[in-house]
Amino acid sequence: MSSHPLHRTAFLAAAIALTAGLAAAPAQSATQDQRQHDFAAAAKEFGVPENVLLGVSYLESRWDVHGGTPSTSAGYGPMHLTDVREAGAATSHHDEGTEDPRGDDARPALHPQAGPAAPPEGLQTVDEAAKLIGTDAATLRTNPAENIRGGAALLAKYHAGTTDWYDAVARYSGSTDQTAANAFADEVFETIKSGVSRTTDDGQQITLAATPDIPLPRRAANPADVECPRTVACESVPAPYQQLPGDDYGNHDLADRPVSQKIDHIVIHDTEGYWDSVLKLAQDPTYVSWHYTVRSNDGLIAQHVPTKDVAWHAGNWYVNSKSIGIEHEGFAAKGTWYTEAMYRSSAKLVGYLARKYGIPLDRAHIIGHDNVPGTVPSTIKGMHWDPGPYWDWSHYFDLLGAPLGGFGLPGSSLVTIDPDFARNQPVFTGCDTAGRPCAPRGSEAVVLHSEPSETAPLLKDAGLHPDGSASTMDVADVGSRVATGQQYAVAEVRGDWTAIWYLGQKGWFHNPRDARVAKPAFGWVVTPKPGLATVPVYGRAYPEPEAYPANVPVQAITPLPYTLAAGQQYSSAGTVGSEYYYAVTFDPAGHVVVKGKLKYVQIQFGHRIAFVKADDVRILPAF
Repeated sequence: MSSHPLHRTAFLAAAIALTAGLAAAPAQSATQDQRQHDFAAAAKEFGVPENVLLGVSYLESRWDVHGGTPSTSAGYGPMHLTDVREAGAATSHHDEGTEDPRGDDARPALHPQAGPAAPPEGLQTVDEAAKLIGTDAATLRTNPAENIRGGAALLAKYHAGTTDWYDAVARYSGSTDQTAANAFADEVFETIKSGVSRTTDDGQQITLAATPDIPLPRRAANPADVECPRTVACESVPAPYQQLPGDDYGNHDLADRPVSQKIDHIVIHDTEGYWDSVLKLAQDPTYVSWHYTVRSNDGLIAQHVPTKDVAWHAGNWYVNSKSIGIEHEGFAAKGTWYTEAMYRSSAKLVGYLARKYGIPLDRAHIIGHDNVPGTVPSTIKGMHWDPGPYWDWSHYFDLLGAPLGGFGLPGSSLVTIDPDFARNQPVFTGCDTAGRPCAPRGSEAVVLHSEPSETAPLLKDAGLHPDGSASTMDVADVGSRVATGQQYAVAEVRGDWTAIWYLGQKGWFHNPRDARVAKPAFGWVVTPKPGLATVPVYGRAYPEPEAYPANVPVQAITPLPYTLAAGQQYSSAGTVGSEYYYAVTFDPAGHVVVKGKLKYVQIQFGHRIAFVKADDVRILPAF
């Protein structure tokens, strides 16, 4: 018997309500509403309530087709039919050997190697769907209408022998964890209850009419030992705190945050690996660590490290000691897309953590791993760039209830980067093969040029390209790229082109009136104080030497290979104190938080954040 029998009657009423809503909707062109008709036809053919079919598809793909490319969990098309044969093996992004995830100069660099991991066998629904509708896997991967038919056939099969559609929807999630499967179904029903309408990535207008009378089940409580909101499915998969040979230990540091140090950032990562293998790595005392992992197919969250403790995840010890790291099952390096189930669970978790620790919901504090600065010049080139240019920051912040976009006056000296994700499709290279163009798809990234022309060279990044060469369109090269939600000071405007200050240069992007990719903002900017020709830029906000007690080695305040010159301005995220967490022993009794008198200002200097000394700059309003 179903654990949620209340949904059977509700769904019959919902189906009637949806049909009535569609009948009253204004007529659309055959091109724009074809997929709406495809959903209706498939629902009728396989006896699935149309709103159930639409709701499941929305939580998987938001009805998008993504150009026939796979999701982070090997799913294809609007119904996210999975085919791991096309995905292959993967390795964790921490295995690249280019970044020390701990990033602490007081300890030896970590370069973990876990090796490739095969994808889970359960992610292979495309074969079953193909048999049910008499077609082949390739057709289901590339033909949206057939993909919808395949998904409807699977739902109908899962519904056979059950008393309502809830269990069928839960099973469709592909989750082996019943709590997670139920959480997926709950999200589907909540979407049906509230309704949604949007334009897909290929221009289709689709509506799921609201059915407000659907009763929703009370979500099951999460285990007592996890720090998660009740609105997500969460489990505990603890990372070990274990002593190792040679006075070493792993794989994180005990702390007492926020009492000992304020938590300022939440860092969004992707795993470059599949769930099962990634969770094994999280439990390896010789590996690195992060606080949470979010699963792609159903949004299940696993907590590994208590948020009071410091995980080794961002490649910058200052950022590690003042942040929470969240990994998302995914493959930025392959250019795959992220599921709606994952976005929703992650946003609920981040919203919960932001409220708990007073973290602002903006792109200066909710950052990607690709926004974390190198610690010193030699580490910049190896810093990671996940979750990559295909993470939809705009949609993510909508889910957080903190929409991005312009709130400033026309002509403001500050702008927020905010392109239309689906229409913004820069041609990056290297997703599959070095130099080969990635599949066309929506992106949150805007590429900068050295002059107001699409044919002008990209900007130079002295840290990423110390030989003086220009940045490239490689998907991993963030040297001439801005991201959705980031704010920059305007340097110049010429017609439809806007220049911003970026890494000490003017970076130009096309910003036409009828398709703005940057919107006026208000906030604060920094500029060098009078009399200073240039100001050093830093990757961490460490204390002055005098602040260190005798038993703690002084950490160098080393500038990055950039300068902030007189006449330039950069967006400010506010003043921060100088801190260093000295933690080199297994026994936390020897750990020390060093706090100095030196003050810094966090700025958006390039694609990554950076810091300048507060005594070096003026902070000015921009609106």
